[in-house]
Amino acid sequence: MADAGHIETGTDGHACSEGTPAPLPAKETLAAAGEILRALAAPVRIAIVLQLRESQRCVHELVATLGVTQPLISQHLRVLKTAGVVAGERNGREVMYRLVDDHLAHIVVDAIAHAEEA
Repeated sequence: MADAGHIETGTDGHACSEGTPAPLPAKETLAAAGEILRALAAPVRIAIVLQLRESQRCVHELVATLGVTQPLISQHLRVLKTAGVVAGERNGREVMYRLVDDHLAHIVVDAIAHAEEA
């Protein structure tokens, strides 16, 4: 417990912040954000998001660009769709996939930039 003139230190020996904790979003919002991050956690799904950032694509375009089998692309798209990252719209025999919003592309681009800096 801190007394007047005493600054508490964390387990690493550094002074703890005396500021007010930042407000947190609702638990449901935090859970939804966690689901989005889990959906983005696979390299193939990151590559799909990067492709959809440029423009909408159908499955066979993603297969050709990413060099991954059609069943695997479909499986990854299903994960992204369930998490609300992508949406699909039927166009004849094809389903055209697009990102739900640009925030998701920013998350991926920022993660890649961070990884490249390391």
